[in-house]
Amino acid sequence: MKYGKVYLIGAGPGDSRLITLRAVELIKKADCVIYDGLVNPVLLRYAPSATELISVRKRTGPKPVIQQTVNQLIIEKARQGKTVVRLKGGDPGMFGRAPEEAKECADAGIAFEIIPGITAGLAAAAYCGIFLTDRDHSSQVIFVTGHEAPGKEQSNIDFDLLAKFTGSIVLYMGVGNLAEVTARLIEYGKSPDTPAAVVENATLPAQRFVQSSLDKIAAECERRQVRAPAIIIIGQAAQRDTRFDWFMSKPLFGQNIVITRDGRGNALFAEKILAQGGNPIQFDSIEIRDLTADEKVQAVLANLGCFDWIIFTSANGIRTTFQTLDKMGKDARSFAQAKVACIGAETTACLAQFGIKADFVPTVYTSDQLAEQLTRHTSVENRKIVLLRSAAAPKKLADSLTKSGAIVEDVGVYTVEPSQNEPKRLIEQIKEGKIGWLTFTSTSTVKAFFDYITPEFISTHGVKVASIGPVATEELKKLNVKVNTQADIHTIDGLLAALIGESK
Repeated sequence: MKYGKVYLIGAGPGDSRLITLRAVELIKKADCVIYDGLVNPVLLRYAPSATELISVRKRTGPKPVIQQTVNQLIIEKARQGKTVVRLKGGDPGMFGRAPEEAKECADAGIAFEIIPGITAGLAAAAYCGIFLTDRDHSSQVIFVTGHEAPGKEQSNIDFDLLAKFTGSIVLYMGVGNLAEVTARLIEYGKSPDTPAAVVENATLPAQRFVQSSLDKIAAECERRQVRAPAIIIIGQAAQRDTRFDWFMSKPLFGQNIVITRDGRGNALFAEKILAQGGNPIQFDSIEIRDLTADEKVQAVLANLGCFDWIIFTSANGIRTTFQTLDKMGKDARSFAQAKVACIGAETTACLAQFGIKADFVPTVYTSDQLAEQLTRHTSVENRKIVLLRSAAAPKKLADSLTKSGAIVEDVGVYTVEPSQNEPKRLIEQIKEGKIGWLTFTSTSTVKAFFDYITPEFISTHGVKVASIGPVATEELKKLNVKVNTQADIHTIDGLLAALIGESK
């Protein structure tokens, strides 16, 4: 059998958006991904569903034995003819075990490539507004590991050199023995007043920054219970200008926000929360099930041009419709002369992706307002209107249009079902006080979520609730759930704005 190929890939420092395009390209083609514990699990979503995912998170114990097991696993999978991605935190060439893994591949005659990643030392500095080099105070930087190979009789760290070094010192994997490192530096002549900083969970919403002097930084980190992963910066660069604190000053920084949409919707909202510094926790409470295989639905989609108006109330309805049209060998031309109305900016933007500009969008993004404003905008009497939406949607929109004289076909192109999600981890996080917000974007998400967790449990643990609009809010109130904030504009962006407003 022909051997596969191994890619030693740097996944970056934590924030999943900091991975390289080349790395993502290779993960998408991987047959097997062998990943470290510090790799953001979000990155695994780039892998095809059939890809074998193997965690090799380092545990306590003799690391040489564990690493040898990893090496053997890489070789074994490559010998099976698989494309193997070895996904490593940060950069594979910076204080990691990539040299050993590359040697194993070379010795076994297996082809490999090394794909660099953003190393944690550079990322930690950037995400704290620290410039490791600056013409005013430092023209040089040195990277050092505080964790060396087990069994070494003496350290290879040159404390004499480091104590005399006038630039920025970046120390990896040293938080566990920080007191010893700082004491040795002072012993060799480094000034106790030298600025020092420690960055925990760099680039993530859980990032923490501790700043002190060289002689006090270890005690301060112990007091604040700083734990790995953490980067230590020593030198004038650690005396940062707080005006450069661009990341930790974001409005949602450090807030854990649960998103309860379907997987696709969660991903879109998650990106927006991340951009504002929050930590999105995706809990898919619902799943979208396509109903377009039904003969009656197919007949309607095959004859969309016979309608005067086509109405979409969600992006899911649009995507499902166009996916089915594509399978039928059709596209937007099937709409012929029909005009299109939709609710909301997200739905309108989704429609535009398929080459259609909405003819009508209500100023208030609800079904009630769509019916009311559309009938004021134009006469619907004797007009043929088709609603392409969820089969579970309330009938009020169809009834209102019918009362106005329209000939309405209400077609369920998809339905919403509770997902088979496991709430155990989320329940634990709520108990530990780690969840700040629950967000709801529809009645479906409300109903599905509270099938998993009781309203009493939420209120008891002080979790706040954000609703996208009055319809979802009404459903929450039926369950006696307190709504802390509701979006003024009933879109994901509006919901995000409401969360930001509450954080001020």
